Amino acid sequence: MALRFLSPISRHALISAPVAMTMCLGVARAEPAAESKTAPAPLPLSVQPSAQESVPPHPVPSPVPAMTGTPPAAVAAPAPKKSREVPAPVYAKVSEDPTPTLTPATFLATMRMAEHYKALADAGGWSQVPAGLTLKPGDRNPAVAALRGHLVMTGDLAADATHSDIYDDTLVAAVKSFQQRHGLPESGLVQRLTVAALNVPASVRQRQLAATVERLIGSKFPFGERYVVVNIPSATVETVENGAVARRYVAVVGKPDKATPSVETRVTDVNLNPTWTLPVSVIKNEIIPTMRKNPGYLVKNHIRMLGPGGVEVDSTTFDWSGEKAVNYTLRQDSGFDNSLGQLRIDMPNKFAVYMHDTPSKSLFAGNVRFHSHGCVRVGQVKEFAAWLLQGTEGPNGPGSTWGPIEIESGIATGEKRDIKLVKSVPVTFVYLTGYATPDGRAHFRDDIYGLDTPGTPAPSAATDVVTTGSITPRAVIKPARAGQPAPAATDLVPAARPVTSTKPASAPAARPDTGHRTPAATPVEGAVERAFLPPGLVGRRG
Repeated sequence: MALRFLSPISRHALISAPVAMTMCLGVARAEPAAESKTAPAPLPLSVQPSAQESVPPHPVPSPVPAMTGTPPAAVAAPAPKKSREVPAPVYAKVSEDPTPTLTPATFLATMRMAEHYKALADAGGWSQVPAGLTLKPGDRNPAVAALRGHLVMTGDLAADATHSDIYDDTLVAAVKSFQQRHGLPESGLVQRLTVAALNVPASVRQRQLAATVERLIGSKFPFGERYVVVNIPSATVETVENGAVARRYVAVVGKPDKATPSVETRVTDVNLNPTWTLPVSVIKNEIIPTMRKNPGYLVKNHIRMLGPGGVEVDSTTFDWSGEKAVNYTLRQDSGFDNSLGQLRIDMPNKFAVYMHDTPSKSLFAGNVRFHSHGCVRVGQVKEFAAWLLQGTEGPNGPGSTWGPIEIESGIATGEKRDIKLVKSVPVTFVYLTGYATPDGRAHFRDDIYGLDTPGTPAPSAATDVVTTGSITPRAVIKPARAGQPAPAATDLVPAARPVTSTKPASAPAARPDTGHRTPAATPVEGAVERAFLPPGLVGRRG
């Protein structure tokens, strides 16, 4: 009613304003109008957008009716169309160096490098560069001299290179070499992370190399023509074929208080559409307290409660006041939202850890990727699985193969399927914070678990296990008390009642108690983890 008391110009402004505001705020992915458009914030150097991503078209505003003597009705902006397409994942950029992190020559090469760095440390090491130093090509700075001296000592820059205070192309190339050896984005820009790595003393680097030598002593890993290396501090997965890296994948590994353990075993199967059976520890420590507050919690997260004989129980009417639930099987349905994602890599080992997909693919974009509870989440896991399945008969019989498309099609059926590798592939989870490659270069990563400090115990085996609907639960070992013998076979009890099982799994070897407990014992994926839940309920999912 008040509009008729305004002039035509004022009425036009009032009617147009909501339209313009709605176009800016109501369209989720639309760019702002040209006259108010600002440049988007640049992505982090380590994050490269996927080729499948595209910039949405500029919205075309609806025309505003011409003003007449009669005030027009308010013009409502069209409802934004919600895209059903899942955004393409973004992965942190990792090195394309074909030299594997771990080879049969790594032990001796690292031992020699440790001796070299000891000599550098004994000679006084290198000079520090200013903490706030930033350099881009062409910059002139007095600190360039210290930078040159450091890179000459570490072999990234030739000793006879031109000396000046200009950050020239030769020095930029040397910095990229340094960044590659330290797992940093190879930008050639000297910024905070690069400066921090430059200022680590030579004595610390020597200690990292020496610690790696100690951890590799006694390794019996069967390298072979094809094998997989997961370097935990690098948070990467390498597929090695004929002595070279066929592909290096971004990974998410255990957080410092839920460390991924060192493992040497073999990949035996690829599981499509796995279900996830919750460990007893999760039921006791997480589910029971949560269900007392929110009885609909399991239903909302597609977790079934199964009693004797696999009969489903109504979790919303179950008595959660006590701890009777630990005697039931809680199983999360397979699907895109499953904690294991759509694919699991089976690699039997005493720690009950493995590699798998994840719904939380946004974690693959970060430089810091220590978020899991012991297992290794693999970016582009379907391509990784296809590499593992080379030589294994595909879904269409003799002559067919398991490529990413065939794996995707198998997942699309929604059926659980275990694909046995025609030949198992050796896999090792290693903790290499400092190591040397046969080409005489030293590589360093952050000591995320603090294991390089003398006397720090390595992560120990879990006492609870995660199972899937495809894999029979492995046994849980009742730990022996100090002075008692190792547990016998009769002491082995299942962690959870299996719902379906297509193949038996042998119990792990008994592990006697050593008289102490590691503070950060490695639990299995999901154990005491709120991460298997959808976002917004308890915490991050994984």
